[in-house]
Amino acid sequence: MREDEYGEWLPRMRQSYAEDMIGNGGVSEERAQAKASDDIERLFPGGQPSPDQIVFVIEADDQPVGELWVAERDADIVPSLWIYDVHVAEAYRGRGYGKAAMRYAEEEARRRGVGDVALMVLGGNDVARSLYRSLGYAENAVFMSRHV
Repeated sequence: MREDEYGEWLPRMRQSYAEDMIGNGGVSEERAQAKASDDIERLFPGGQPSPDQIVFVIEADDQPVGELWVAERDADIVPSLWIYDVHVAEAYRGRGYGKAAMRYAEEEARRRGVGDVALMVLGGNDVARSLYRSLGYAENAVFMSRHV
């Protein structure tokens, strides 16, 4: 992603992240907005990516159709290329762009010498979970809760 594209993408990402926590994570709107703001500022201080963050624009026929956001992380003992987000604009969904972006993340991990690709998906996001499973991703943990 070019530097000039961050100005449009970052606020949209922050809002999408908050909405995902609200809709699929059961987080209150106030808490989700605060967490999204805090996390985005930590990863993109002053609106610019920290050295570990890489955001790619997904293109089809020279037109942007989505974004792929990755970073190298040490998840416990195993280093991985962490997929923070893969997003395809609604008008372009169902055409294989999400799957292609996931494959690109795997290629990026190989180029970097990182043996694992990992991500987190909130409950309720069945479309994303189905995509990840179709590509051979396995669930390593499931967090469950019940509001009482």
